Amino acid sequence: MSTTDQSEVELPTPTVRQLLLLSIPSIIIGVLTALSLWLVDEAADVLHDGIWTSLPQALGIDPNSGWWIFVVLTFTGVAVGLTIWLIPGHGGPDSATTELVSPPMRPVIVPSLALAAILGLAGGVSLGPENPIILINVSLLVWLAARAFKAVPARMVAMMAISGTIGALFGTPVAAALIFTAIMAAVKGGGSLWDKLFLPLVAAAAGSITMTLLAHPSFAIAMPAYTTITGWDVLASLVIAIIATAIGLVAVYLFPLVYRLFHGLRHPLLITVAGGLVLGILGAIGGPITLFKGLSQMNDLVTHRDAYSPGQLALIVVIKLLALLVSASALFRGGRIFPSVFIGAAVGTLAAALVPGIPLQVAVASGVLGLTVAAARDGWVAIFVGVAVTQNLIVLPILCLAILPAWLMVTRAPELLITPRPTITPTSPRAAGGAGR
Repeated sequence: MSTTDQSEVELPTPTVRQLLLLSIPSIIIGVLTALSLWLVDEAADVLHDGIWTSLPQALGIDPNSGWWIFVVLTFTGVAVGLTIWLIPGHGGPDSATTELVSPPMRPVIVPSLALAAILGLAGGVSLGPENPIILINVSLLVWLAARAFKAVPARMVAMMAISGTIGALFGTPVAAALIFTAIMAAVKGGGSLWDKLFLPLVAAAAGSITMTLLAHPSFAIAMPAYTTITGWDVLASLVIAIIATAIGLVAVYLFPLVYRLFHGLRHPLLITVAGGLVLGILGAIGGPITLFKGLSQMNDLVTHRDAYSPGQLALIVVIKLLALLVSASALFRGGRIFPSVFIGAAVGTLAAALVPGIPLQVAVASGVLGLTVAAARDGWVAIFVGVAVTQNLIVLPILCLAILPAWLMVTRAPELLITPRPTITPTSPRAAGGAGR
């Protein structure tokens, strides 16, 4: 998750005056990133309520029935496919080929990318908003800053936009700080690390505060209190994190195979319709808990864990893992971190159900850590999200140990990312396939 060619540019050391002056556009950018995320979320929520509440009520249908889930996800595949095929911009780059931090694209892609992302979020596709919204914000704000803040380099605007969006997504600037610590450490010049982090952190703080005021985002799950660490808890955390990381690596190695399977259909509409059909079948089997990006579903699963047997929890893990792979492979627009966090929480809940002596906070945090490090390939973010779901700093030293074997497992493994094909010219017969869009 690094910006392109950051280490190739040597930045001058900023003065205090420059940092103070640039804080103004940085705050503005942070606020705008949160507003953009909020608008996308609100549009998805309105469409979600229409599809899953108002329309079923008007028709006298149970929205949780398997056949309704199948129909909605199939039509979601049709709608996203038509968007990618026919609307200018073609939904932007395939999310399967983009990292969390990506360079800006032409603003013309934004409407189709936003529409494709909103349709997927509302329709129940197992992807989060992170990749599309970061790309939308970076593209728009670099374009806007070139006209409104001409003195601010485009590269700096992009970093502020990325950081502000990450702060808004997680409801705290801490996640942005952890991600940018690795990125900015590789940039030559620019003063000390905190000189380089200063403006991105200003944007992240502005973004997180704005989003908190608008929507109160939170990863926290209500769980029994955990106040004392034992040696058995540390051992359990290590084992759960290793198992969760292994499950994440299964997804990593299956991803290219599933991607090639869907993209053998060539045409974007055929790919997304096939993806919607498969997601509909998986959703009908797994139920509503396995749909969507997984944030509220994660909370419901852990809070009402007694309603699920170990077998049902294991099925939920498998269904959601397959749904993530299909969603990411079939040209739907979205990120892979949020559903990975859900899978990790489900793995932790399953572990606690199988071995009741394991504290639930330790089990869930360790499962989330393992899946997140496999999906995001960032140990700091994995630790942060593990702590965020518990809102308990007591688990932090346990997770700092659990990340070590998990990191050894992923450091030489492939990423949960598809290497894009060579660019296809518009006149090429293959361009209709849309795989690289």
